[in-house]
Amino acid sequence: MSESSDLISLLRQDPKTLNVKPQTTLAWQNEIKQFRVYLRLEKSLSKNSIDAYTRDVIKLDFFLNAGKNNLGVSSVEKTHIENFIRQLAQIGVEPASQARIISGLKNFFNYLLLENMIRTDPTVLIEAPKTSRKLPDVLSVDDILTMLDKIDLSKPEGARNKTIIETMYACGLRVSELVDLKISNIHFTENFVSVVGKGNKERLVPVGRQSLKQLKSYLEHYRKQAAVNKGSEDFLFLNRRGKKLSRVMIFHIIKKAASDAGVKKNISPHTLRHSFATHLIENGADLRAVQEMLGHESITTTEIYTHLDRKFLAQTITKYHPRK
Repeated sequence: MSESSDLISLLRQDPKTLNVKPQTTLAWQNEIKQFRVYLRLEKSLSKNSIDAYTRDVIKLDFFLNAGKNNLGVSSVEKTHIENFIRQLAQIGVEPASQARIISGLKNFFNYLLLENMIRTDPTVLIEAPKTSRKLPDVLSVDDILTMLDKIDLSKPEGARNKTIIETMYACGLRVSELVDLKISNIHFTENFVSVVGKGNKERLVPVGRQSLKQLKSYLEHYRKQAAVNKGSEDFLFLNRRGKKLSRVMIFHIIKKAASDAGVKKNISPHTLRHSFATHLIENGADLRAVQEMLGHESITTTEIYTHLDRKFLAQTITKYHPRK
C-alpha cells in the first residue's frame, strides 16, 4: 500500500478504533508522551479523553511526516494545519469530526507553548468548521417500559440486564460511568447514587423508589450468587467470568432489549441518557438541575434538551390544536 493510501486510511479511521501507538516512526513521540502526562496529572482527564487527544495529534504528525519529512513541532506553521484540515475535508471527514480534531490539536499546541517547546501557536487563528447540532434520538416512556417488560428474567443474566437499563435511565449515566459503578456508590437510605464522571468529578444523582427497589432486588437475588473475580468485588455489574462489564457488552444488551421490544429506532446506551434528560425537561425540570445530574460542565450542552422540548410542544400543537 502506498504512503498516500496509508495516510487516507489513517485520517478516515474512527478515533475510537485508531491505535494510540500506530506502527509508524513518530517524529513527535517525546512531545506526545509528555502531553499525555500533562493531560493525566494536570488536567485530570480520563484515559479515554487522553487517548482521543493523542489520536488527533498522531493524525497530524502522520500527515506531515509520513514521507519522512521529520518536521519538528517547533517548525509547524498555520499553513501546515490548514493543509491538514483541507485534506480531512477532501476525503470526506465530517465537519463535526474535523472540529473535534482541531480541538485536540489546539490543546496540544497550547501545551507546547506553555512548556516553551514552541514560540508561537500555529492553531491560534484556526477556526473549526460550523456544525449543526443534531438532536439526539430519544425513547418514549412506553418504549422503555416495554424494553424492561420484555427482558427474560428466567435467564441468569435477566435480572442484571433489567437493572442495567433501569439504572441508566433512572440516573442518566454515560456508559463509562455505568461500567465503573460500584455497590458502595449506591446510598439506599439517602436515595441517591454517587457517580464519578469525566475528569474524575463526582456528582450526586437522586434515584426514584422504583429504581432503588430494582437495585435492591438485583443485589439480593442475583449479585450475591454471581461469580466474582478478585478485584471486582465492589463493581455493581459483572460478566459471567466475574469481571466488570465492558462498554461493548452494554451496547449489545441495550440493542437486544430494544429489538425484543420491537423498538425500531437505532439506539445506543447514550439514548437512555438522552431520554432521561428529555423526559425531565418535558415534565418541567429546572435546566440547571438537569445539568448537575448529567454532569455537564457547560449549561449550553444541556440546552439541546430544551430544543427537544420545543419540538415536542410543536408536535403536540400540530396534533391536537383545533386550528392546526
